[in-house]
Amino acid sequence: MVAGGVYTAVAFVQRSEVLITERCTADGAGSAELATDQAANAGLITAVAVRRGLPARAASIALATAMQESKIRNIGHGDQAGPDSRGLFQQRPSQGWGTSDQVMDPYHATNAFYDALVKVPGYEGLDITVAAQRVQRSAYPDAYAQHEAMGRAFASALAGHTPAGLDCSLRAPDTAGDPAAVEERLSAAFGGVSATTEGSTLVLDAEGERAWALAHWAVANAKGLSITEVQAEGLGWTRADRNGWQPAGVPAGQVRITVAGSDE
Repeated sequence: MVAGGVYTAVAFVQRSEVLITERCTADGAGSAELATDQAANAGLITAVAVRRGLPARAASIALATAMQESKIRNIGHGDQAGPDSRGLFQQRPSQGWGTSDQVMDPYHATNAFYDALVKVPGYEGLDITVAAQRVQRSAYPDAYAQHEAMGRAFASALAGHTPAGLDCSLRAPDTAGDPAAVEERLSAAFGGVSATTEGSTLVLDAEGERAWALAHWAVANAKGLSITEVQAEGLGWTRADRNGWQPAGVPAGQVRITVAGSDE
């Protein structure tokens, strides 16, 4: 009976995990929801803006643009209007955005978008759809407007302007994580980060908006990097609990990112 009870409990947990709808939600400048792969790409796009010292408005424009162009996915094909379009922003090598390989590199593509955006006079004060069209020169110039709310919500959270503003509901990780891999991806997105490792936890020195930008990036990338817990500014996000950010005893000035161990 005991063995049967254990089997039943395990089977119930496994079924419960399968039934979980994985998604990420941003609350701050409005509320919006993305799939986990979209949220990870949104984290990269916003992190590059933070690294360049651009305002959250730039990230809002970039996110709305990427949603319209590719659903914020790094797709390797174009459409009838732009058969050589590729990547997050559907940039065309034939129009000077880079080589085919470059426009498929999310970092190159995002920086190329911002390079063009900052040349638009007064882009910070333009409607998002107007600013996006000045960069993209799309055949559908008004299409970006439908994604403005999503762009604002995720940019605000991922830039660190909305504390505890990003939450992801995820199943248990399938594989162990690696703090070194998390640090490598963080550094690629934000530039060099000051970090140490304590077992399965990466410890970053950051506070205020910087802390929340790093913490929200980690939550947005939790699925792909097998992150199980993130702590910042007195609050913690725990993957298994699925109840958002809760009070936590994290030391001041630290962001702590914990990955799944090999026995989880």
